[in-house]
Formats: sequence, structure tokens, C-alpha cells
Amino acid sequence: RRWLATVLGPGADGTGWPCREKGAGRTNHLGSAMSVKAFKLVPAVEREMLMGDKARINIECIECCGKNLYIGTNDGSIYHFLLEEKNSPAEKTSFTVTKQLHKYLSVRKAVGELKAASALNRLLVLCDTTIMLVNMMNLEPIPTGARIKGAVTFTLNENPVSGDPFCVEVCIVSVKRRTIQLFLVYEDKVQIVKEVFTQEQPCAVAVDGHYLCLALTTQYIILNYNTGASQDLFPYSSEERRPIVKRIGRQEFLLAGPGGLGMFATVDGISQRAPVRWSENVIGAALCFPYVVALDEEFITVHSMLDQQQKQTLAFKDGHILQDFEGKVIVATTKGVYILVPLPLERQIQDLLASHRVEEALVLARGARRNIPKEKFQVMYKRILQQAGFIQFAQLQFLEAKELFRSGQLDVRELISLYPFLLPASSSFIRSHPPLHEYADLNQLTQGDQEKMTKCKQFLMSYLNEVRSTDVANGYKEDVDTALLKLYAEANHESLLDLLASENFCILTDSATWLEKHKKFFALGLLYHSNGQDAAALQLWVKIVNGDIQDSTRTDLYEYIVDFLSSCSDHELVWKYAEWLLQQSEEIGIYVFTRRPREEGQENSFNPDDVMSCLNKYPKSLVKYLEFLVLERRIQKEKYHTHLAVLYLEKVLNLKSLEAEKNEELCETRVKLQSLLRESDLYRTHLILDKISGSDLHMECAILYGKLEEHEKALHILVHVLKDFAAAEDYCMWNSENKDIPYRQKLFHMLLTAYLNSSSAEHELVMAAVDLLNSHAADFDAALVLRLLPDSWSVQLLSSFLTGAMRESIHAQRMSQIALGLAKAENLIYKHEKVKLKGSTTVLSDKKLCQVCQTPFLEPAFVRYPNGSVVHTHCAADRLVTPNTNHHFPSPSRRT
Repeated sequence: RRWLATVLGPGADGTGWPCREKGAGRTNHLGSAMSVKAFKLVPAVEREMLMGDKARINIECIECCGKNLYIGTNDGSIYHFLLEEKNSPAEKTSFTVTKQLHKYLSVRKAVGELKAASALNRLLVLCDTTIMLVNMMNLEPIPTGARIKGAVTFTLNENPVSGDPFCVEVCIVSVKRRTIQLFLVYEDKVQIVKEVFTQEQPCAVAVDGHYLCLALTTQYIILNYNTGASQDLFPYSSEERRPIVKRIGRQEFLLAGPGGLGMFATVDGISQRAPVRWSENVIGAALCFPYVVALDEEFITVHSMLDQQQKQTLAFKDGHILQDFEGKVIVATTKGVYILVPLPLERQIQDLLASHRVEEALVLARGARRNIPKEKFQVMYKRILQQAGFIQFAQLQFLEAKELFRSGQLDVRELISLYPFLLPASSSFIRSHPPLHEYADLNQLTQGDQEKMTKCKQFLMSYLNEVRSTDVANGYKEDVDTALLKLYAEANHESLLDLLASENFCILTDSATWLEKHKKFFALGLLYHSNGQDAAALQLWVKIVNGDIQDSTRTDLYEYIVDFLSSCSDHELVWKYAEWLLQQSEEIGIYVFTRRPREEGQENSFNPDDVMSCLNKYPKSLVKYLEFLVLERRIQKEKYHTHLAVLYLEKVLNLKSLEAEKNEELCETRVKLQSLLRESDLYRTHLILDKISGSDLHMECAILYGKLEEHEKALHILVHVLKDFAAAEDYCMWNSENKDIPYRQKLFHMLLTAYLNSSSAEHELVMAAVDLLNSHAADFDAALVLRLLPDSWSVQLLSSFLTGAMRESIHAQRMSQIALGLAKAENLIYKHEKVKLKGSTTVLSDKKLCQVCQTPFLEPAFVRYPNGSVVHTHCAADRLVTPNTNHHFPSPSRRT
């Protein structure tokens, strides 16, 4: 009961399945929304062929083995027919039945079961509780007369465990109470193998390997006859209805459960499939994957094992036998035999798709995998996925459609072709045949509904954007990118520029016409650029800036053109538009020359002299270009430095002539001029000095005197003319930068002298001198300073200077002592090593060989290495090589 509850879930009627309305004894078999034409019923053996006018003869059992059909009747007869299938062009299947033999058994009682053992050429016949062995072809009993007695019913083990190919395993329900017997049946003998006892009387049995699935009086069980272990499945009353136990696959059985359910159970006592719902009064069941076929008194019902839905109902009265034989489903009344011919799965799937039942079609297609060769299935399944995708697309189920298109590896042009004019005129695409859908184009699909059409276009934009860089677009990227461009342009989508700015495969002629139609001229320029037609792109963009054509895509198009040309490798194109750029804006246009890519080699860069010739009409641009050459690229050429200094100076003088002393531009330009004069050593100093003479540019004049090493004149201007003491100190600092200490001290002494030797002892000069000494004590020779200072100055006034000077002097003395101590220590280390080397003796004889040349010593002069090796003096030329080992000694200069 626990197993049943687990499989079925809770139910209101105590069976585990939801209650139906009272009086609803069966499911409505007619006109179900889930109907599928999976089978058609074809007559095989009709009454006249079987019994003629003998009304009392009834069919009791059937067996089919290949083309051989055997029928057992109630009068102890066995009929043998040859069954051949015929397929007409109109897919109307029929069977040709030829009667081969009619044989009466020795006992004129009803034939209960027939089972064929084709490997033995034997037919097992159950009649009057005895299983006889007869020849399959002539229906004669075997000569040995071997048989099995006391059988109520029997079945064959289709998963035998004996391993002997020349026997079959037979399991019988014995006439003995609560007994199951297992036999090995050979060609001419039978052998009992096992006798198993059950807790209740068994009614039906199926076998798989060592496992028996038994319908007992009140329940179903799984029994392992090898180990004796048993597993209760669920309760069932054999008195109320006929039990069904059928093996449907390896270690799996189909059982008639309570509440009109077909239950699946494995040998482990669990169910791996949901149950199917059939009639309460089911008589028989058969399997034809992926369907379970059930028979009751009035109908044949077909149920899917994949989704457990009832798919088809066929009216069939008086049926009492339903069995499947190697994929062939045969049903019989007492008077005739019929065959349920399955329709091809592909046709069933197409019928479902035609009804827009996508999920059912996909479930059926996946279930058909096991019955179709792998390659054929993959081709079929991909097409089904594509068809299902178009059905979902037509219903605006875009997420589902996209997944189906991807899974089915749809040629994306099938989708693009639905949209008028999106495929380029040069495309060679032809739609799939037979077609994947029923629509001529998007207009037919949406029936002119603009909202639906917009949604479909948005979906295609998204889908094409996703697949354009994947394998889906391989081989036809031109068609994909061109279609995407057209969609973006039509929808005024922001991604249009991203598409064109990146690598793309848009076809130029189609795309250009479309962009012009939608007035996307900036985008058209990008298209030209991506196709290597920069001249056409620039011509178009210049027209937009000049107002000749209208396109508001970029408000900064002029700046974009400048950036574009600054990275353009076509110098002729740059020169062509340089004048136009400078006319628009000198400050921005010059970037076309100053913002060239750094990786542009010197040989490919613009000649500065050519550029400057072009810029002579544009003074602002010329200054900026010279600043680029001098300050950024650091070109060390006198003419550029001098030219820039002259331009700065002329601008300063011009602004001064306009009496704009506090003008911000004047101040900024003077700062630039002074900075250039200080930092550069390449300009013509005398030329600039001549141009400055007569003006009040005293700071610039002082800097120029400094460049000429006329420091006294410079300091005189700074101290006595400008009275800018801070500037004077800075002058000494930058002029002595990267120079030695004496040079630096010389400049500061000159400045101190300028302060002290003034004809008028102005208080501010005295204070400047004191501040200079106190703040730069380390930059003076203290002894020389003390000789210069007036006697009237107090020690307190110079306390900071004197303290700093003393500290510097003491520091220098101590550093000298440390250096001396380190030198002595190094010397002592060398002396110690020398003593150690002298402490060992060296014996030299005429038999001792030089370790370098391997010849004896002819004179007492030799060289001894620290490792004890002795060599000739002339062999010791390389004093850093050790004989034999060739190890290099560390250089003495590296030793401490």
C-alpha cells in the first residue's frame, strides 16, 4: 500500500488517484482534445477463413512468430497461417493471409496458450493442463512425447539465465496449490529446474531473468526465485477483474492496477514511469513503443508512455485477446483476428504539429529515438524542432521559438526570408522543401497587425545579434549582418552604429541603398569606412557638417572627423581635409597632426616642416604644433625651439602693446615663455635677447642672461630691478640643477654679494640676505660667508645659519671618518688573507707539472693559486682562471 501511495499520490477515493464523478465508469474515449491517429485496425484472418459455417468454433489464443500466425480454438484445433504485409502507394496497409495447415490435437479440448520457440522449431501448446511440444511447420507432436503436465498457464523467460541457446526457459502456474514451476525445454525433452511456493494462489505470471512478477489472489508481488526474496507491490482483487501481468522490457512489467490504472513496476519493486489511465474493465494490454494499447469490452485505447495521455480510441466490440509480437500488435474476437498497424511516427508528429500541439510532438519525437537509426533521427528531429519553432514564433512565443531554433540548428535565413526585403538581392538562399511553415511572409503571419509586426522585428533583431558571432551564422554572415543593419536602420536603433563600428559583413550595395532610404548618412559613412572607402565616408560626413545634408546622429561630428583623420594612415586624405578642419577650428583642427597614434613609425609620420608650411596661415595652430614638437615629442632641433620662443615672445609683446597687463592670456603666455626659456638649451639665446631688449620683460631677460652664464647681470635684474627675492633664489636653484656643489655655492655667494654690496643699505636687502643664509645654510661656504658679513651683525641674527653650517661641517667630518674606517677594515681583510696564504709551504721540483700547460718547471719562478695549484708565470696571464677547474675568482674590486 505504501508503494501504491508513493506512485499515485493522495487521492479522494482511497486508490491514490483523484475521484471521478459517479457514473463515469470510463474515460470519454471519443473526440478527445489529445487524439492522435497512432494506429489503424486492419483485418487479418476473417471468420470464413477460419471456421467456415461452424458457428461453435471460437478463437481461444494466438501466437505470431515472424510471418507465422498460429490460432488455437475451443475445439482442440491449431491453425497455421502465413501472414504477409502489403503497402500500397496510398499508405493503405493490408495483409495477405495464406492458410498453411489445420491440425486437431489428440485431446478435443480448448487450446489455452500457444508459445513459439523458433530456435528449437517448436510450438508449445497448452491444452487440458498439459503443455505439448509440436513441430512449428507440420504441427506434429515430437516423437519423444516430452511434455509438461499440471499447468494452468505458462510463459517464456525472454531474459533467460541458463545461457544455453538450445533450450527455452518456461515458467508455469501449476495445478498444485500455490505453486510455480520452472522448466528447461529442449528440442525433444523437458527438465524441471525449480519449484517455488507462494503465499497465495497465483493467477498470472511474467518472468524476467530470476524475477517473477505474480498476480496472486489479492495482490501483485515481485519474487526472486533464486534467492527467495519477495517484494509486495500493491493490492488487487482477482475476483473483481482479470489481472494483467506483462513484461514490457528488461526488468520492467506492466500491471493492471486499481482504479483503472496501468501501473509500471521494476524488479526492485519501484515505478520509474507515471501510470496510464485506462478502463476499469481492461481485458488485455500490449506495448508498441511509445504506446501502451489496452482492450476492454467495447474499445481499444492507445496511451502514451511519454506523457501518460490517452491518444486514440478505436471502437472494437467483443474483443477478448490483445497481444504484441515483436512490435506487431494483434487483437482478436472469438471469430476473427485483426492487426493494429502503427502509423509512421513521422506522420504522427507532423499531424501534431499541424494541430499546433508542439509539446506533444516534441515528446513523441524524443520518444521515437530508440526506434530510428541515429543519423536519420537527428535529421528528422532537427526538422521537427525547426517546425515547432516557427509555430511558436507565429504565436509570438519568442523565447520558446528562439530555444527551438537554436536546438534545431535552424538556417537563420529561413527566418530572415519571412521579412520582406531583408535578404540581400545577391543571396542565393532558397527555402527548405518541404516548407517548415505555411507562411509566405510576415504580412501574412501577422495579418497586417503593426503591433505584432513590430514585436516580430524586435525579436529578429535580438536573435540575429545573438547568433551573428556564433557557428549558426557560419557560411552566410553577409546575409545575417545585412538583415540586421536593415532592421536597425528601420527602427532607428542605437545598435546600428555599434554594428558598423565593429567587424561586420554587411553587403555594401544593399546596405548603402537602405541607409540612404532611411537618411542614415553618418551610418552610411561608417559602412563605407568598414569597406575601405574612407574617402567616400569623409565626403559624406563633411557634407553633414557643412549642412548640405541633414543627419543629427552625432552633434560632435566635426570632432569625430578630427579623431578619424588623426588615426588615418592615408596621408593624402589627411592633407585633403586639413585645410577644411583648420578653417572650422584652429584649436581642434590641429589635433589631426598632434594626436597621431604613438605606434605610427617615424618613417610614416608627417614631416614637421611640411606641416608648419601648411600652418603658416593659422597662428594658433602653429603654436600648438610647435608645442607638440618641443614639449611633447621632445624634438631636439634649434629651429623649432627658437621658433616657438619667438612666437611666444611676439604674442606677449603684442598683448602688452594692447595695454592688457592683467590679461589672463598674457599671464598664461608669459608663464609658457619663461618655462621654455628656463628648460630648453637649444634656442638662439642672443636672438631672443635682442628681441626683448627695450621691453620691460625683465624676468625673461634675467633667464636669458643665466643661459649666457652672465649670472651677475641676471641677479642684478632680479634683486635691484624686480626686487623679487624669491625669484632670485629660484634662479640659483634651477641654474645649479644637475651641477656640482661648488657651482651651486658660487651662485648663492653671488646672490649674497648682490644683497650685501648694494650702494644703499636698504633694510629689505639685509633681511633678504639673512633669510637667504638661514634657509640655505648648506649651499654656502661658511668660512667665506663670515668674511663677507658686516661686523655689526649679531650671532643671534645668524643663529640658524651658523647652526646649519656647524651641522653640515660635523656631518662631513663624520662621513669622512666612516669612509676611512671602512677602507682600513678592507685593507686589514686583505692583509689577513695574505698571511694565511703565506702560512702554507709549496714544494717545487723538476718533476712537478704546471697545472695549465702540464709541462715541468725549468726555473724556480712560479705562481701559486689560493687552491694550491702551481703554474708557470707566463701561464698565469689570465689571473682570474683557476687551473683544472677553470673557475673564475671574484674580481678583487667586488670584495670588501
